[in-house]
Amino acid sequence: MSATAPPSPAKLQLLELLAAIATAQWRDFAAAAARHGLTSTQAKALAQLDEPVPMRGLATLLVCDASNVTGIVDRLEARALVRREADPADRRVKNVVATDAGREIIRRVREEMQATHGALDTLDEDESATLYALLARLRPTMESKAL
Repeated sequence: MSATAPPSPAKLQLLELLAAIATAQWRDFAAAAARHGLTSTQAKALAQLDEPVPMRGLATLLVCDASNVTGIVDRLEARALVRREADPADRRVKNVVATDAGREIIRRVREEMQATHGALDTLDEDESATLYALLARLRPTMESKAL
């Protein structure tokens, strides 16, 4: 008797699974952000600031109107988590830059995502490497299609 491989999941099944995982991860992220007095959108904005990002570019990354970014950045700036700087190439453009405090708080938010860390801890080293490789392969296509 030979063992047969299970059937490959249909795209719809993969989409549903990705959506469920993304929703759970987002919920975990939002809960960790709230423990630091941040809305999920404020935390998401901070998470985008590995380097200076123009206000309009931040709106694109957050999938919101540019006018909404002003309020988000105002509130983060009031807490000294970000600052606005003139773009050296075009002084009319304002870049949003994470401060040391902003980088520290988003590091802590990510570190405190207990449900997500717990789920990832169920994977062994090889499974983690495989998942990373698969997600890294999907990411460029997904990000280019989203813009």
